[in-house]
Amino acid sequence: MRFPLADLRQVRREVARQSARVPGARRQALIALVLLSLGAAATVAVPWQLGRIIDIVLAEGSLWAALGWLVLAALLGAGLSAAGFFYLSCLSERIIAHLREEMVGTALGLPVHRVEDAGTGDLVSRSTDDVAVVSSAVTETVPILSSSLFTILATAVALLTLDWRFLVILVLVAPIYWYSSRRYLAVAPARYAAERASMADRARKLLEAIHGQETVRAYRMEAEMHERIRVTSQSVVDHGFSARATMIVLQAWMSVGEFLILAGGLLVGWWAVRHGDLSVGAVTAAMFMLIRLRGPLMMFMRVLDTVQSGYASLTRIVGVVIDPPAPVADSGARAPEGEVVMDNVSFSYGGDWAVRDVSLRIRPGETVALVGASGAGKTTVAALLAGLRVPDEGSVLIDDVEVSTLSDAERVARLAMISQDVHVFSGTLREDLTLARPHATDEELIDALERVHAHWYRDLADGLDTEIGSRGHQLDPVEAQQLALARILLLDPKVVIMDEATAESGSAGAGDLESAAEVVTRDRAALVVAHRLDQAARADEVLVMEAGVVVECGTHAELVARGGRYTDLWTAWSRGRG
Repeated sequence: MRFPLADLRQVRREVARQSARVPGARRQALIALVLLSLGAAATVAVPWQLGRIIDIVLAEGSLWAALGWLVLAALLGAGLSAAGFFYLSCLSERIIAHLREEMVGTALGLPVHRVEDAGTGDLVSRSTDDVAVVSSAVTETVPILSSSLFTILATAVALLTLDWRFLVILVLVAPIYWYSSRRYLAVAPARYAAERASMADRARKLLEAIHGQETVRAYRMEAEMHERIRVTSQSVVDHGFSARATMIVLQAWMSVGEFLILAGGLLVGWWAVRHGDLSVGAVTAAMFMLIRLRGPLMMFMRVLDTVQSGYASLTRIVGVVIDPPAPVADSGARAPEGEVVMDNVSFSYGGDWAVRDVSLRIRPGETVALVGASGAGKTTVAALLAGLRVPDEGSVLIDDVEVSTLSDAERVARLAMISQDVHVFSGTLREDLTLARPHATDEELIDALERVHAHWYRDLADGLDTEIGSRGHQLDPVEAQQLALARILLLDPKVVIMDEATAESGSAGAGDLESAAEVVTRDRAALVVAHRLDQAARADEVLVMEAGVVVECGTHAELVARGGRYTDLWTAWSRGRG
């Protein structure tokens, strides 16, 4: 379930919308158009002056004036064209920047399950490889396309003023270029799209191998993972070769067109000079124009390769943007209290039920623990309560309001979720903490760290101003979890969902991290996916899950005395600790 590809209409509409966001876009586009037109006219004046020089030499006249005009035309052509490229490049880069920001913003606002279903590799490929390809395509092709187009038009006008028969040559040869480009465009888009999709698959395989490095080594799957990456890499090579093969065919047709243009120009020039219609200098100027026309035509056709690759990437980028998540209006829920009710909730990922008929109730200040083997459905229940998934059947209510109908502001005020995987953002410790409460004082930040026993902050060289994350001080798993718990305290939600949030504590950090978790859940409604059963022992109610179904529920003491599944789990846990 990859993200969709946008069609031409959607791409044009989105580019037009992003262009409208650039201040003075129309004015910049008009200035670029005028400058490029004048630059193309000045460039075409160069071969015209060369033809005049030949006539002057034959007539034994003075060359100084013609040479002056030649130099002026060359300088004007270069200067005006460069200025036009500058305006056009600035405008196009701003549009691409807005489009990139829109795509990233849209992706960040998408439901987590949507990104998971599409695959993180697909999204990473679109936000990195595809953005780079589009940016490169704009930088490389916009100047070439604009220069080629204006040069072709200016040359056509100049040839018409010399002798209309030179223009007829272009008209007669044009069908060859039209036919070759039509054939190219009929095949190339699908091949380039397949190439970009294979790159996304390769990115996904690489990410899987990197993120699952420990598992790969544990199960000795190095050879298998290497083979998977090799297969996807070979697919990229095969699709890339297929796409480039279409360019080779285009080049062959281009060679035919160039030969006909030059041969036709020589024949018309010979005929015109023989019958006295044109001077040798005028015919030479016309041939120079035709020869110079080969360059713009060749570049125009060649950049179709880059244009197609860029367009394929652009359809993938716009494919993320065209279906942004609809903003959820405030539901009008009452002031946050933290009353949680799940009533006969069932959910499926597309096959069998992941959870079936799950019901629970958590009152403010109560803690409910979910226990069970891996794959029992505990994390799915947590995701449903957090609103990351929408149940297929039943309801999930917080303060008597369906959690999926809460707006972002209402959701943040009510609930927060912390999982085993915690991300530490690059920046200062203060910046990382104030994500939860932007206007928190240093005293509030330090108090939150102290309450979760994150005493390590005292040893940081610059205190709250210490750089942490990938570009600074590296936090170990326990420290990262304490940082995440401190964020929860600063956010101060009424409902806390902890999905194995202390699983990384190990034996050394177990006491501090579990004590911090107790501080976070105190006086709040809390759902705890218990990795350590001593967490379940402290909960007000324990739900035991198997195969997506709640098989037992009650207090720790009740379940231990019952002699059922929980008793077996607790016995095994106690024996393991001993």
